[in-house]
Amino acid sequence: MPGEGDKLEELYHLGRSGEAMGEYGGDLNANLLCPDTGDPQLDKAVVQWMTWDQNPQTRAQIESLAREGKRQELRERLCSRMTFGTAGLRAPMGAGFALINDLTVIQSTQGMHRYLEKSFPDLRRRGVVIGYDTRGQEASNCSSERLARLAAAVLLSRNVPVFLFSTYVPTPFVPYAVRKLGTAAGVMVTASHNPKEDNGYKVYWKNGAQIASPHDKEILKCIEESLEPWSDSWKENLADSSDLRSDPLEKICRSYMEDLKLVCFHRELNTKTPLKFVHTAFHGVGHEYVQQAFRVFGFLPPLPVPEQKDPDPEFSTVRSPNPEEGESVLELSLRLAEKEGARVVVATDPDADRLAVAEQYEPGRWKVFTGNEMAALLGWWLFWNWREKHADMADLDRVYMLATTVSSKILRTIARREGFHFEETLPGFKWIGNRVKELMDKGNEVLFAFEESIGFMCGTSVLDKDGVSAAVVVAEMAAYLETRNFTMTQQLAHIYEVYGLHISETSYLICHDPPTVNRIFARLRNFGGEVRYPLSCGEHSITHIRDVTTGYDSSQRSGKSVLPITKNSQMVTFTFQNGSVATLRTSGTEPKIKYYAELCAAPGKSDLSSMREELRKLTAALVEDFLEPDRNNLTRRSSRESEKLL
Repeated sequence: MPGEGDKLEELYHLGRSGEAMGEYGGDLNANLLCPDTGDPQLDKAVVQWMTWDQNPQTRAQIESLAREGKRQELRERLCSRMTFGTAGLRAPMGAGFALINDLTVIQSTQGMHRYLEKSFPDLRRRGVVIGYDTRGQEASNCSSERLARLAAAVLLSRNVPVFLFSTYVPTPFVPYAVRKLGTAAGVMVTASHNPKEDNGYKVYWKNGAQIASPHDKEILKCIEESLEPWSDSWKENLADSSDLRSDPLEKICRSYMEDLKLVCFHRELNTKTPLKFVHTAFHGVGHEYVQQAFRVFGFLPPLPVPEQKDPDPEFSTVRSPNPEEGESVLELSLRLAEKEGARVVVATDPDADRLAVAEQYEPGRWKVFTGNEMAALLGWWLFWNWREKHADMADLDRVYMLATTVSSKILRTIARREGFHFEETLPGFKWIGNRVKELMDKGNEVLFAFEESIGFMCGTSVLDKDGVSAAVVVAEMAAYLETRNFTMTQQLAHIYEVYGLHISETSYLICHDPPTVNRIFARLRNFGGEVRYPLSCGEHSITHIRDVTTGYDSSQRSGKSVLPITKNSQMVTFTFQNGSVATLRTSGTEPKIKYYAELCAAPGKSDLSSMREELRKLTAALVEDFLEPDRNNLTRRSSRESEKLL
């Protein structure tokens, strides 16, 4: 029997001789099958795509590019494949092996099936959970629901049970369902807060955490070995007729809402609070689920922003579907809150796994909390309530909080003073989720974990960031503080007064050229033409450098990083003589070079204005000296201070 490569080689030569056969797509003419670009690899990639793709609209996109001779765009679409970033695939929707579409989702699921079959002898008993958000692109006939149904078809055609949600759900529902149902894995079709053009394929392992190494690498290998679609993989409606498909929506939603009560501490106060809340779902999935969560906590449902309540793949009222952008994208929410007399706004991103929070602390003046600030508040809140329930402080020895290494050190500071444990992980909730599960398996209790990009995990019902639970926990905290005549803004100032001021600055520059990114970080490792890292940044001396891309850490006697090596992403951290810490890293999902800097002061020894000026100078030098944005043609974004006490 000829293999996949043999068949394509045969088709390639048949096309060259003008004898393309129906078995391989006889509706195509020979010139289209083999456009004779002068690049055999590209010619064969066109053949491969047109042979396998059964979506008329994405086939037409490649057909049009081939006929118009747009070789460079064809190469970009067809001569490379997506790789796993943050526990999955994320890219623009459209035709080509480098983009998200029917064919690449089928190939990814076939590869995942191959790996799961190797990993789980009981795969046909366990099954897989599949969820999706509300994204879509008409030009490619590509929606999250359609992609989820095709992924289900792949697994069902191999007799694997599939728990396919019957409607869109928050991303946290998938990892929650994996653990609740005991499945081998979970898939969420979402691009979270990315631009409207994007979609993604996010994978969770049996422990309910995002996949990490070696699973990501092994799944990619299996995808490469399973590229030709199986005949039944295109049966989008197989989920409607298969006895192996079930809908977990009602069970998971009911169970999730019941488990929310584990982080509800003052329900009686909630029922009486005079506070009003506004919620925006950012045109995504969050509205209905946040409404339910507020009811569980005893609140009246929050006021929804009418223009953003229902799903809209165009995200028509915001310039960016990312609530982390702050006040500029929260305009409708703040306007509604002022009109209705609501003092607190909660905003879930389109797949409801992240949360932005704003509070009106004076008439007409709003405080939009950063991820680091909200983590300080939530960390204080969850620990304070834990301590109220545990008279025996010996239990502290098994209490943990976690944060990513680029996030504020405020939890570390609180932990050192209060006596519980704090750990850092690499950036991304795949690292947090897997480490939390390890700690839990050893009998420990994890109260809270976060990443600075407004991702919060309150409790351990979901081993991932969860905007739904975070929204209602924030509401309860605000309601409790209201009974003490305190705002969250005032409480944040109090936390910094007790534990020491932590101010940080976080932003990014955009670079669409990977070689430029590699050159920037290579220069840091060979600064001044020598094989060494820089000794200073601006007027600040560098005392330690950690480079997790290479595994180097000058603060360790061994010179080796305690954090895992991440060869496929760039991240270098600098510790300065003045006690500040700064990190430069690439994003796993976007064409960004991010920078993070924080300056911490001891309690009672903080001159806010001088600290801000010192941090401003440091970050300016970090960007200009190390990233050289003008020389490298980087697109700037205005930086913003993460900690602003008002």
